[in-house]
This record gives sequence, structure tokens and C-alpha cells, in this order.
Amino acid sequence: MATTRASSPPSSKRRLRLAIVLGIAVLLGLVFWLDLGRWLNLAYLQQQQALLAASVARQPLLWMMGFFLTYVVATALFLPGTMLLTIAGGALFGWVTGTLLVSFASTLGAVIAFLGSRFLLRDWVQARFGARLAEVNAGIERDGGFYLFSLRLIPVLPFFIINLLMGLTPMRTGTYAVVSQLGMLPVSATFALAGTQLARIESTRDILSPTLLGSFALLGVLPMLLRRLLNAIWARRIYRGHQKPRHFDYNLIVIGAGSAGLVSAYIAATVKSKVLLIERHQMGGDCLNTGCVPSKALLRTARLLAEVHDCQRYGIDRMHAEFAFATVMERVQAVIGKVRPHDSVERYQSLGVDVKIGEARVVSPWVVEINGQRLSARSLIIASGARPLLPNMAGLDQVAALTSDTVWSLRQLPERLLVLGGGPIGCELSQAFARLGAKVTLVGRAARLMPREDADAAALVSAQFLQEGIDLRLSHQALRFENTEAGQQLVCRFDGNEVRIGFDRVLIALGRQANVEGFGLQELGVRISPHGTITADRWLATNFPNIFVCGDVTGPHQFTHFAAHQAWFASINALLAPFWSFPVDYRVIPWATFTEPEVARVGLSEDEARTQNISVEVTRYGIDDLDRAIADGSDVGFVKVLTAPGSDRILGATIVGAHAGDLLAEFVLAMKYKIGLNKILGTIHIYPTLAEANKYAAGNWKRAHAPQAALRWSERFFRWRRG
Repeated sequence: MATTRASSPPSSKRRLRLAIVLGIAVLLGLVFWLDLGRWLNLAYLQQQQALLAASVARQPLLWMMGFFLTYVVATALFLPGTMLLTIAGGALFGWVTGTLLVSFASTLGAVIAFLGSRFLLRDWVQARFGARLAEVNAGIERDGGFYLFSLRLIPVLPFFIINLLMGLTPMRTGTYAVVSQLGMLPVSATFALAGTQLARIESTRDILSPTLLGSFALLGVLPMLLRRLLNAIWARRIYRGHQKPRHFDYNLIVIGAGSAGLVSAYIAATVKSKVLLIERHQMGGDCLNTGCVPSKALLRTARLLAEVHDCQRYGIDRMHAEFAFATVMERVQAVIGKVRPHDSVERYQSLGVDVKIGEARVVSPWVVEINGQRLSARSLIIASGARPLLPNMAGLDQVAALTSDTVWSLRQLPERLLVLGGGPIGCELSQAFARLGAKVTLVGRAARLMPREDADAAALVSAQFLQEGIDLRLSHQALRFENTEAGQQLVCRFDGNEVRIGFDRVLIALGRQANVEGFGLQELGVRISPHGTITADRWLATNFPNIFVCGDVTGPHQFTHFAAHQAWFASINALLAPFWSFPVDYRVIPWATFTEPEVARVGLSEDEARTQNISVEVTRYGIDDLDRAIADGSDVGFVKVLTAPGSDRILGATIVGAHAGDLLAEFVLAMKYKIGLNKILGTIHIYPTLAEANKYAAGNWKRAHAPQAALRWSERFFRWRRG
């Protein structure tokens, strides 16, 4: 087992932290050794009020400075008694001056405590619990000021705990200081005012009456109420100029019948709402017609040819396969045709969905025009998907480029196929066409294939590609296409020089761009992100509260299963808001690249952990040691699991090998429902299966965490038993 941990802080930083901790310990020790707390009680203040007031009158500035510094130190060191200091401030300096001194001193002390907590503890806490705190961090970055203001006014936690905990978050220091100043001011003013009547106070309960506490509670809730009011005002503003219908034709109109749109319409119909689904081209979207289904059909044929070519590995001396490329591509279409009824108009109509084929245009936040007819709904869902991204590159329009949408029209195998792009689409289709007999050159700008995956995973795929004769041109920056006497060429920059690569056909596989144009979104004012996707909040609502979005058109991931996952939240929120809403859950998102070997991942990767300085333990199991993989001749790859240090809690898993996408499901389930490696190890897995690899990985983790001291005593015990 290999273990990676967050890099240790520089020794100078460690020494400074140690010095600060020792300094705080010395100061706290002095406070308790000198019993300074004996002066911070109400009776003492009342007894000494006249004497202290006379001294303040003689040297007011000196007393103000001393009081201010004392308050700052008490707050910064989390010392008890700040409430009594606040009362003392009012008693000694009057209400206004006392309030000002206390307000600024408490803020300065809180900021010092905040920064101290950040310097001493935040790196360690975020490294150890970063994955678990991701949602908390996001919430603090988004609404931290509102939360802090409420906590200051409604002290559910003591202020010193707030200072400590907030220092561990990504909240900005300036925000913390300003909000703390404002939030603590009413409390400071109240206690300072009470201090002006010090003789009448018998206990602090006389100050904090139920009425006063209720007032603070209302003030604490005020930011949230103001935010709701602002949202309502903003909604009225954004809807200005649009007439909301009195009655609606539908509860929900969904634009786009790909994975996201189909699932949205299905859910809406299941709960008996009236829903309209609009598709401008083909039901099933890219996944059925140009993406997942056709590519996996082609990959299956290509894998069969690879097994024929490699038959000696299976004990067969010679095999020969004859095929026509056109027939292979017709089989792909036949597979699409067999799956198509699952996504057909007839099926969805039978489920209670109204379906219309045609160009949709959003003409108002509630009205969509389709085939000359205007139909209204209380909510809309935009699920318009994405299309292949074409680069703005000179000469591209002269080379009849193929994309993942158009490659399925081929009926003649290109002799030399150039694939531009080393991501999942480029890798899958490169291997498929190479196995079908094309001479494939894959050009990628990155230094390795599949840059989103771990380097060791990409290395295994690269080795397989090279073994199969694929010409890998990595770290090549594509510049332009040229038509020359020698044929079509791609000109790249590599290592400072221009390189020319010849080809017969080129396949562009550089990713996908969202379909946001041509149906009224920009004209309406729906907000588009700098990445070209529709901007959505945590509830998948756009800047129009009744227009929701899901799937490739919003991202951040462009997977069929991810689109379906988003569709549940989008449809439920579109139907039930503002009564109930559910923030979309992105915590456990798996994906796979269906090359051979397959690469599948969920959660954190080892490279990401290293880049983000997150401490993890990395456990590996080599599939080359797995009985079933050896028997199948697919003993290439590994299972890699990332866990929290000293824990069996799974932070991420990567599997490389045959059926990796299927094997990953166990880890996806485990992460979703917080099942650790100990429980996976204690689960029976059928022998011999590839799924045993997951259990063996858990076993490797267990062996690395075996209690060595207990084992030594066990050895002694059994030695004694032998006599």
C-alpha cells in the first residue's frame, strides 16, 4: 500500500506555530496563576466603582488604552469575563464611550482569534476533513456573512467558539471583521448601558430579559428575512415587462428530449402533473443517436476483432475475421433502432406526457411557442443538451471534419484517421477505429491522455494504445489545417517546432458546447456563464426563478447519468417551488471511459488530493493478481481507493481494467451511504469474479492497519499454548 499525505509545512512555519502556542499557554498560565479572574465579578465592580471612576477621571486616556488592550487580549485568548468587562466599560466610561471601546476592542480581539485559529489549525483541519467540509466551505463562501451576523446576534455558540470555528473556514478576514463589528454592536451597547446602572444590577440575568433576548433573535433572523425580501424584489424586477398568465396550460414544459429532458418529463408525469415535452430533432438526444449507444455498439465489434487478432493468448493458433466496415456501421444503426422504443414519442405519451416535435422558442418566462402555437406553464425546464465543440482553426472548413455526431454516417473506413483530442471521446473512437483497421494518429495538447484521470491510469491506456499501433502525438498544439499536393495535413507546434501530420479524414473530439442559442434564451435574458452554459443555482433554477435547467446545457459534468441525476432535482423543484425545494447533490458522481482497459472513477483522485494538499491514504490492488482476470486474459489494471488517514472512510476510487465501470458501482454505493472498507471486506463476493478485486483492495487496507501490538501479544499467546 502506498500512502500520500499533505506536505508538511516548512520548519520555520512550524516553529512559529509552536512559539505562538507556547506564548498563549504562558499567558493563560499567568492569568490563572495570578488569579486575575477574581477581579472580574459583579460584586467586585460594584464595590470598587467609586474608586475606579475617580482614577479614570484623573487619567482617562491611560485607562481607555488599558481597558481597550485588556479587552482585546481577553477576547483573543478566549478568556472568560468579557461580559463583565463590557458592563465595566459602561460603568467607567459612560454608555457611548464604553460602547465604542467595547465594540472595536471585541472586533479586534475576535479577528486576532480568527486569524490565530486559521494560522494554527486550518491547514490541518482542511487537509484531514476537506472532502467532508466541502459543502460547508461552499456555504460559507456563498452565505457566510448572513450566518455570522445571525450567530453574533443569537449566540447559540459562545463568541469564542465562533471565532475559533470561523477561522477554519474560507471566510475572508475583511468580511469577518465588518460583520462581527455590526453583529456584536447591539449586544455591546446593551451591556454597556447596563453598566451605567451598575449599582442596580444584581446579576447578568437582570440584563438579558426574555424581551431583550427575543429582540436579539428577531435581529438575527432579520438578515435572512431581508434576503428573502430582496429575492422577491429582484424576482419582480426580472419579470418586469412580462405578463404572467392567470391560468396555465401545463404545470411544466420541458425543452429537449435527451436524457435530462426525458427523465424530467417522466418524473413530472409520474406525480400526475400535466407536462409537455418538446424535441426539435430526435427523441433520446445525443446519448441514443450519436453518443453512448452507437459508440458502445462500435466498441463491442472492435473488441471482438481485437480478440481475434490476439487469439493466441487464449490458446488458439490462428483466427481470421472477414467484415465490411459498412456492415459494422449498419449494425450500429440497428442497435440504435432496437433501443429507440425506450425513448419514443409513443412510450412517453403512454406515460402521460404530451410530446411535440418542432422548434421551441421561449417567448416569456411562462410561454413557449411551438409550431406556431403558444403554450404556457407555471415552470419551464431547459434541457437542450450540447453539441460537439469545433475549434476556430484555419483550414478546418476545407477538410470535411467529422465529429461524434457525424462519424456514424461513415460507410468507408478511412485509411488514415486523425483524431484531434485526447479526452474520453477521442480515446474511445481512436481505439475502435484502430481495431477496425484504420491507421490512427491521436493528437492531444496535454502531456498525457485523459488529463482528468490519474497519471497511472492514463499511462496504462497509453501503453495499450501504443501496443495496438495508435500513433500518439501528445503535447502537440494544433495550429491549422492545410491542403497540399501530398494531401491533407494538420500543422502542430511541438517542442518549439512546426510538425505536419497527414491524414485522409479528421475526427474532432475536443469536447462539447452547450446549446443555448436559437430558442429565445438570450432575448429573454436568461443568464449564460463565461463557459457558455446556462447559469443555475443550487436548486438548478436560472436567474428566472421559474425556469430550471439540467443536463449538458448547464454542466458541470456532461454525462448521461449526471443529466438524469440533475433532472430529478430540476423537475421536483420546478413542480413544488416555492413550497419545497431540494439543493442538487453533487457529492458522489461516478464516470467511466470505455477504452480497453476501461478507466472508471468516483470521488477524489490521487492527483487531485496531491494538488489540493489533502491528506489521504492510497490503497492499491493489482488486477494482475486476480484469478478471474488471469483466466479471462484481462489481467491488466488496478483498483485504487483513497481513504481518510487512519479511517476506512472512502474519499474516492479509481479502477482501471476490464469492466471497470461495472466494478465501480460498489464504491459508488459505499460512498453514497458512508459504507467503509471494513464492511466491503466483510461482504461475501462470488469466486471467481472480477468483483473480488474490490474486496482484495479492502483487504490490503486492513492489513496495513493491522494492530501490530495486539498481534505481537497474540504471537506470544500461541507460543505459550504450544508449550
